[in-house]
Amino acid sequence: MTEELKRVLDKLNVDYAEIHLEEREASGIYYAGKEVETVQKNTYYVGNVRVFHRGGWGLVTFNDPSKIEKYARQAVKMAKLVSTGKGGLKLGKPIKKKVKVKLDDDPRKISFEEKRDLVKHYNDMLLKNKKIINTRTGYSESFMRRWILTTEGTDIMEERLYSGLSFAAYAMDGPNVQVAFDSVGEQKGWNLVLNLEKKVENIAKDAIDLLKAEKVKGGIYTVILDPKLAGTFIHEAFGHLSEADHIYENERIRSIMKIGKRFGPDNLSVIDDGTMYGLRGSLHYDDEGTTTHKTHLIKNGILTGRLHSKETAYKMGEEPTGNARAIDYSFPPIVRMTCTYIEKGNKSFEEIIGDIDHGIYAVAALGGQTELEMFTFSSMKAYIIEKGKIKNMIRDVILSGNVFETLKNIDAIGNDLTMFGGLGGCGKDGQFPLPVSDGAPHIRIKNVVIGGKK
Repeated sequence: MTEELKRVLDKLNVDYAEIHLEEREASGIYYAGKEVETVQKNTYYVGNVRVFHRGGWGLVTFNDPSKIEKYARQAVKMAKLVSTGKGGLKLGKPIKKKVKVKLDDDPRKISFEEKRDLVKHYNDMLLKNKKIINTRTGYSESFMRRWILTTEGTDIMEERLYSGLSFAAYAMDGPNVQVAFDSVGEQKGWNLVLNLEKKVENIAKDAIDLLKAEKVKGGIYTVILDPKLAGTFIHEAFGHLSEADHIYENERIRSIMKIGKRFGPDNLSVIDDGTMYGLRGSLHYDDEGTTTHKTHLIKNGILTGRLHSKETAYKMGEEPTGNARAIDYSFPPIVRMTCTYIEKGNKSFEEIIGDIDHGIYAVAALGGQTELEMFTFSSMKAYIIEKGKIKNMIRDVILSGNVFETLKNIDAIGNDLTMFGGLGGCGKDGQFPLPVSDGAPHIRIKNVVIGGKK
């Protein structure tokens, strides 16, 4: 089949073309309360052909590879129809590689009954307490075998296997309803979802404890973010601003995101690294066949890089970074993150918290939104800090501000970098959920605006 695809590519009279084939198999089982909500298994074999010619793109998707020549002609017509007569791509040397999944504990070898029993076990644990009125617990598994062939001569076959578990507990006391949730999801095999009893117990406990937690008092605080919330912050508030399509298309952001500009203290470094293999967001090659890279976005407080596709690299006179990604065959690749994190510092948690007279320890992300450099995030739970000690739990903690000012206000970075994946993903331009990872050590930020009761 690949030889036929290469023959079709060789006949196209265009600047660039690529053909994607995807073989996918996904399955899952989900509980809602005491009942099984969903059991599913899907398989499909699909693809697309994408053509670039003189500034114009054409994309045609298909589920019948035998008609690839017809689809390729259609994509060429589309690209030429919208051609601007200018523009280009930063092309590279051809890559010929095969990457296969090799796991001793491959979850595809585990019976469906065993997976169901594990989900039920965790779900039953959540339901033990009478104050837990509902749950959502599920196991998800997805295998993909993908081929990429391009007019550069690239011929790549890469396999990826994701698996993970999610759980949420809803607690109620009269009209007061609180939720706590967590998930694990990587490319590390079946053992990842075993022995999670302590994590499940903590989720139920958090939901119940939130019922009696006081609402935070609004004001300006010194705040410590735990690694999960700090990872979400750096992904959402800064990572998206580092995606070169955003930068190139927005004159104001382009003027702000200038290489060499100071964005934080000397000990702040922010990295996107698709080569952290085994994580939710890792991959060997992006959806244009470019090798993934470790890209320093901020190094020692200075903006040093951004994330690129072949097209944005050409437009901005830089190099592709392996960040052109699509959630599946039905979308074109756009600039996306992989594994984005704040590099670890040299402070212990005790040192970070020790000299705070009155502050907040915010843990995990409940939700949030960003609008260019402005952000708003809510933590799932939080605690008051008094004289260097963690005190009572509080809730409804909402952090807001300007990301560039917030980065400059980071005054301590922990030595406990932790990466997170899970079963969710990143959303952009209608493409959701894209598998990504993010992470950080504990970080301390001064002068954070916290919304809450007066």
